[in-house]
Amino acid sequence: MCGRYYIADEDTPEELIRIIEEVNRRNSGNAVAVKTSGEVFPTDTVPVVANSRSLHPASFAMKWGYTLPDGKPIINARSETAAQKVMFKDGMLQRRCLIPATNYFEWEKRDDRKVKYAIQPTGSKIMYMAGIYRMEQGRPIFSILTRAPVACIEFIHNRMPVVLRPDIIYDWLNTEYNANEILKAALDDMTFVAA
Repeated sequence: MCGRYYIADEDTPEELIRIIEEVNRRNSGNAVAVKTSGEVFPTDTVPVVANSRSLHPASFAMKWGYTLPDGKPIINARSETAAQKVMFKDGMLQRRCLIPATNYFEWEKRDDRKVKYAIQPTGSKIMYMAGIYRMEQGRPIFSILTRAPVACIEFIHNRMPVVLRPDIIYDWLNTEYNANEILKAALDDMTFVAA
């Protein structure tokens, strides 16, 4: 699962700075505030990378969490079944996105308390989570795909976001490629640090 993540506001990689600057340019004059640093919560509007109308990667402001009829947000989609679910099928076929972050948070249940961990790929200052999006009332809304955890962090939680390796990041945006094939490549074990 991925219930919160973090965008560093110091020692920020150049790549993430460019994404944030592009979102700020696109969003200038818009009434919706974009959260570009700090801890990100469901329903926040944040920087996301998706294809432009000309099918080139571009940065957009998107709200986190598909909205159910009762108003509750669906912030995650299981990568193993998303292509078969009516709610997520279109996103898997033609509306894929990348959610840049410094790390994500997960809580380990330990006795009668929860321990919060900041988790990120080993040796990386930026990671891209695989996501899908749809339009709701003329506004783009995304959900983060999840998977079974890698061995080094499975003690914390039984799910984690799909974090894409650097060599397949832009393959995820290319709708000519089968989403499930890219997700299989993403399941190769990466190592993560949990602090």
